Amino acid sequence: MKYTLKYKETLVNLEDKNMKIGIIGIGAIGGTIARKLAEKGHEVKVANSRGKDSVKEFADEIGAHPSDLNEISENVDILILSVPYSAIDSIPNEVFADLSSDAIVVDTGNFYPEIRDGEIEGLGNGEVESLWVSSKIERPVIKAFNTLLAYSLSELGLEKGEDGRLAMQVAGDDEKEKEIVMDLVDQCGFDPYDAGTLAESWKMQPTSAGYCCDYTVDELKSIKEKSTQTPESVAENRVNVMGNFANLTGGDFSHENVISINRKYNI
Repeated sequence: MKYTLKYKETLVNLEDKNMKIGIIGIGAIGGTIARKLAEKGHEVKVANSRGKDSVKEFADEIGAHPSDLNEISENVDILILSVPYSAIDSIPNEVFADLSSDAIVVDTGNFYPEIRDGEIEGLGNGEVESLWVSSKIERPVIKAFNTLLAYSLSELGLEKGEDGRLAMQVAGDDEKEKEIVMDLVDQCGFDPYDAGTLAESWKMQPTSAGYCCDYTVDELKSIKEKSTQTPESVAENRVNVMGNFANLTGGDFSHENVISINRKYNI
């Protein structure tokens, strides 16, 4: 895909160009994204809240660069946030103040008050999570990489055109930025599905229609078109499903069973 990105007041042709990507958080999602993008030849650097030494072994393993938070924003085209929402406030303001105004910020997060995050003011009752993130960091964001389970993201990617290739939802307000992120999704092994604007990204929050269901693009489109969900009903569904997930699964947290449960309730 051919596109241009205005970076530090210079229009750079990104066709056949290795991008400079910073990733905060190297857990199951952030770490997998880092690995996949490094394998594609992008210049990846990774950081977390514990400092450069804590990410060095992982960075060396995947061919990335270890970084501190105070340098993760330097000279990057894209900054990917892959941390729990409860940790957003712990990211120093300088991370975003030092980021080029032309760099793209990607939010991969999901709000799970029932099983991980606890209560967070301004979230959980139908609010749009990535709008909250954007407000917190005072930057526009693209929402992506949050609608597949960690196993799916790590193990089930396929080459473009292969049968059964899974869909990955992407939302955002800037069409060019969204196009670039959708291309990264494609490089990671998934068919990008345009989920609309950032305000519409509640449709890709936990327990929304098609969320973490391992659908192809056609399957996901069909589920979305049939859904009658609202922001409030998605929030209510999350409480009912995630708050009772152990019982719903019968204690079987295998990938196949979790996908089966998600397909039953995320409609």
